[in-house]
Amino acid sequence: MLFSRRNSPSIYEKIRIAAWPRRSWLRSARYVLHRLWRLSASPHKIAIGCAAGIFVSCTPFLGFHFILAGLFSWMMRGSILASALGTFFGSPLTFPLIWITTFNIGNWFLGTSSDIGRLDLAERLDELRVYFLYDIGFAFEMLFYTLWPIVKPMIIGSIPVGLVFSLVGYFLIKKIVEVYQSRRQKRIDIHGNGPITGGGSPAEV
Repeated sequence: MLFSRRNSPSIYEKIRIAAWPRRSWLRSARYVLHRLWRLSASPHKIAIGCAAGIFVSCTPFLGFHFILAGLFSWMMRGSILASALGTFFGSPLTFPLIWITTFNIGNWFLGTSSDIGRLDLAERLDELRVYFLYDIGFAFEMLFYTLWPIVKPMIIGSIPVGLVFSLVGYFLIKKIVEVYQSRRQKRIDIHGNGPITGGGSPAEV
Protein backbone atom coordinates (compact mmCIF):
# COMPACT_ATOMS: atom_id res chain seq x y z
CA MET A 1 0.00 0.00 0.00
CA LEU A 2 1.02 3.55 -0.66
CA PHE A 3 2.60 5.29 2.37
CA SER A 4 2.77 1.98 4.27
CA ARG A 5 5.92 1.00 6.12
CA ARG A 6 8.49 -0.94 4.10
CA ASN A 7 9.16 -3.27 7.02
CA SER A 8 6.42 -4.17 9.48
CA PRO A 9 7.35 -3.52 13.15
CA SER A 10 8.59 -6.47 15.15
CA ILE A 11 6.81 -7.75 18.25
CA TYR A 12 9.52 -6.15 20.41
CA GLU A 13 8.99 -2.79 18.71
CA LYS A 14 5.21 -2.99 19.17
CA ILE A 15 5.69 -3.67 22.89
CA ARG A 16 8.22 -0.85 23.17
CA ILE A 17 5.90 1.65 21.46
CA ALA A 18 3.01 0.61 23.70
CA ALA A 19 5.10 1.17 26.82
CA TRP A 20 6.96 4.22 25.53
CA PRO A 21 5.36 6.00 22.53
CA ARG A 22 7.52 7.65 19.88
CA ARG A 23 6.34 11.04 21.10
CA SER A 24 7.40 10.09 24.66
CA TRP A 25 5.28 10.47 27.76
CA LEU A 26 6.73 13.95 28.34
CA ARG A 27 5.29 15.22 25.06
CA SER A 28 2.01 13.46 25.79
CA ALA A 29 1.85 15.17 29.19
CA ARG A 30 2.58 18.52 27.55
CA TYR A 31 -0.26 17.90 25.12
CA VAL A 32 -2.70 17.22 27.97
CA LEU A 33 -1.59 20.35 29.81
CA HIS A 34 -1.88 22.39 26.61
CA ARG A 35 -5.45 21.20 26.14
CA LEU A 36 -6.24 22.03 29.79
CA TRP A 37 -4.95 25.58 29.35
CA ARG A 38 -7.26 26.07 26.36
CA LEU A 39 -10.42 25.09 28.25
CA SER A 40 -12.65 28.06 29.02
CA ALA A 41 -14.38 26.48 32.01
CA SER A 42 -13.69 27.55 35.59
CA PRO A 43 -10.80 25.94 37.50
CA HIS A 44 -13.33 24.07 39.65
CA LYS A 45 -15.13 22.55 36.66
CA ILE A 46 -11.86 21.63 34.95
CA ALA A 47 -10.54 20.04 38.14
CA ILE A 48 -13.82 18.16 38.69
CA GLY A 49 -13.66 16.80 35.14
CA CYS A 50 -10.05 15.69 35.49
CA ALA A 51 -10.79 14.10 38.86
CA ALA A 52 -13.64 12.13 37.28
CA GLY A 53 -11.29 10.88 34.56
CA ILE A 54 -8.64 9.92 37.11
CA PHE A 55 -11.17 8.07 39.26
CA VAL A 56 -12.55 6.08 36.32
CA SER A 57 -9.01 5.18 35.21
CA CYS A 58 -8.66 3.23 38.45
CA THR A 59 -11.59 0.96 37.56
CA PRO A 60 -11.20 -2.25 35.53
CA PHE A 61 -13.77 -1.18 32.92
CA LEU A 62 -11.32 -0.86 30.04
CA GLY A 63 -12.89 0.46 26.87
CA PHE A 64 -15.49 2.47 28.80
CA HIS A 65 -13.29 4.97 30.64
CA PHE A 66 -14.12 7.90 28.33
CA ILE A 67 -17.87 7.26 28.58
CA LEU A 68 -17.90 6.74 32.34
CA ALA A 69 -15.64 9.74 32.95
CA GLY A 70 -17.90 11.96 30.87
CA LEU A 71 -20.98 10.67 32.69
CA PHE A 72 -19.50 11.22 36.15
CA SER A 73 -18.25 14.67 35.18
CA TRP A 74 -21.68 15.63 33.84
CA MET A 75 -23.34 14.42 37.06
CA MET A 76 -20.94 16.56 39.12
CA ARG A 77 -21.28 19.55 36.74
CA GLY A 78 -17.66 19.34 35.66
CA SER A 79 -16.00 19.80 32.28
CA ILE A 80 -16.67 16.77 30.08
CA LEU A 81 -13.64 17.52 27.91
CA ALA A 82 -11.46 17.75 31.01
CA SER A 83 -12.76 14.34 32.10
CA ALA A 84 -11.48 12.84 28.84
CA LEU A 85 -8.08 14.39 29.49
CA GLY A 86 -8.16 13.02 33.03
CA THR A 87 -8.34 9.47 31.71
CA PHE A 88 -4.77 9.91 30.45
CA PHE A 89 -3.89 9.00 34.06
CA GLY A 90 -4.40 5.42 32.91
CA SER A 91 -1.60 4.29 30.61
CA PRO A 92 0.46 1.17 29.88
CA LEU A 93 2.85 2.42 32.56
CA THR A 94 0.28 3.01 35.30
CA PHE A 95 -2.30 0.29 34.59
CA PRO A 96 -0.23 -2.63 35.96
CA LEU A 97 0.31 -0.78 39.25
CA ILE A 98 -3.36 0.27 39.42
CA TRP A 99 -4.61 -3.25 38.70
CA ILE A 100 -2.39 -4.94 41.27
CA THR A 101 -3.13 -2.30 43.92
CA THR A 102 -6.91 -2.34 43.46
CA PHE A 103 -6.93 -6.15 43.28
CA ASN A 104 -5.01 -6.54 46.55
CA ILE A 105 -6.97 -3.83 48.39
CA GLY A 106 -10.25 -5.31 47.18
CA ASN A 107 -9.28 -8.75 48.45
CA TRP A 108 -8.28 -7.19 51.76
CA PHE A 109 -11.71 -5.58 52.12
CA LEU A 110 -13.42 -8.86 51.17
CA GLY A 111 -11.19 -10.90 53.48
CA THR A 112 -10.12 -13.14 50.60
CA SER A 113 -6.84 -13.95 48.91
CA SER A 114 -5.74 -15.06 45.46
CA ASP A 115 -2.64 -16.60 43.97
CA ILE A 116 -3.27 -15.07 40.53
CA GLY A 117 0.00 -13.71 39.14
CA ARG A 118 0.47 -10.29 37.61
CA LEU A 119 0.84 -11.57 34.05
CA ASP A 120 -2.21 -13.79 34.38
CA LEU A 121 -4.22 -10.86 35.75
CA ALA A 122 -3.14 -8.57 32.88
CA GLU A 123 -3.94 -11.24 30.28
CA ARG A 124 -7.43 -11.87 31.65
CA LEU A 125 -8.22 -8.17 31.78
CA ASP A 126 -7.01 -7.72 28.22
CA GLU A 127 -9.25 -10.61 27.15
CA LEU A 128 -12.19 -8.91 28.86
CA ARG A 129 -11.47 -5.66 26.99
CA VAL A 130 -11.43 -7.45 23.63
CA TYR A 131 -14.66 -9.30 24.39
CA PHE A 132 -16.43 -6.08 25.40
CA LEU A 133 -15.36 -4.44 22.14
CA TYR A 134 -16.28 -7.28 19.79
CA ASP A 135 -18.70 -9.65 21.56
CA ILE A 136 -20.41 -7.95 24.47
CA GLY A 137 -22.73 -10.88 25.12
CA PHE A 138 -19.87 -13.29 25.62
CA ALA A 139 -18.03 -10.57 27.54
CA PHE A 140 -20.69 -10.52 30.25
CA GLU A 141 -20.65 -14.29 30.38
CA MET A 142 -16.87 -14.21 30.85
CA LEU A 143 -17.24 -11.42 33.40
CA PHE A 144 -19.61 -13.28 35.71
CA TYR A 145 -18.33 -16.82 35.36
CA THR A 146 -14.61 -16.57 34.72
CA LEU A 147 -13.36 -13.09 35.52
CA TRP A 148 -15.74 -12.08 38.29
CA PRO A 149 -13.41 -13.41 41.05
CA ILE A 150 -10.81 -10.97 39.66
CA VAL A 151 -13.01 -8.07 38.65
CA LYS A 152 -15.04 -8.00 41.88
CA PRO A 153 -12.13 -7.16 44.22
CA MET A 154 -10.77 -4.73 41.61
CA ILE A 155 -14.06 -2.84 41.51
CA ILE A 156 -14.17 -2.64 45.31
CA GLY A 157 -10.49 -1.72 45.54
CA SER A 158 -10.81 0.92 42.82
CA ILE A 159 -13.15 2.99 45.00
CA PRO A 160 -10.66 3.98 47.74
CA VAL A 161 -7.73 4.08 45.30
CA GLY A 162 -9.69 6.21 42.82
CA LEU A 163 -10.89 8.55 45.55
CA VAL A 164 -7.36 9.18 46.80
CA PHE A 165 -5.88 9.86 43.36
CA SER A 166 -8.88 11.91 42.19
CA LEU A 167 -8.86 14.09 45.32
CA VAL A 168 -5.14 14.77 44.95
CA GLY A 169 -5.68 15.44 41.25
CA TYR A 170 -8.58 17.80 41.93
CA PHE A 171 -6.71 20.10 44.31
CA LEU A 172 -3.49 19.99 42.28
CA ILE A 173 -5.15 20.71 38.92
CA LYS A 174 -7.47 23.35 40.39
CA LYS A 175 -4.50 25.24 41.83
CA ILE A 176 -2.48 24.98 38.61
CA VAL A 177 -5.39 26.19 36.46
CA GLU A 178 -6.13 29.05 38.88
CA VAL A 179 -2.53 30.25 38.69
CA TYR A 180 -2.43 29.94 34.91
CA GLN A 181 -5.74 31.71 34.32
CA SER A 182 -4.81 34.47 36.78
CA ARG A 183 -1.49 35.14 35.04
CA ARG A 184 -3.13 35.03 31.64
CA GLN A 185 -5.83 37.47 32.75
CA LYS A 186 -3.16 39.87 34.00
CA ARG A 187 -1.34 39.75 30.67
CA ILE A 188 -4.61 40.40 28.83
CA ASP A 189 -5.49 43.29 31.15
CA ILE A 190 -2.09 44.86 30.58
CA HIS A 191 -2.51 44.74 26.83
CA GLY A 192 -6.14 45.84 27.04
CA ASN A 193 -7.54 42.97 25.02
CA GLY A 194 -10.60 42.33 27.14
CA PRO A 195 -11.51 39.50 29.51
CA ILE A 196 -10.02 36.04 29.41
CA THR A 197 -11.93 33.60 27.22
CA GLY A 198 -9.60 30.63 27.03
CA GLY A 199 -8.19 29.20 23.85
CA GLY A 200 -11.40 27.78 22.44
CA SER A 201 -15.09 28.46 22.43
CA PRO A 202 -16.38 30.81 25.14
CA ALA A 203 -18.86 28.15 26.13
CA GLU A 204 -17.90 25.92 29.00
CA VAL A 205 -17.47 22.31 27.89
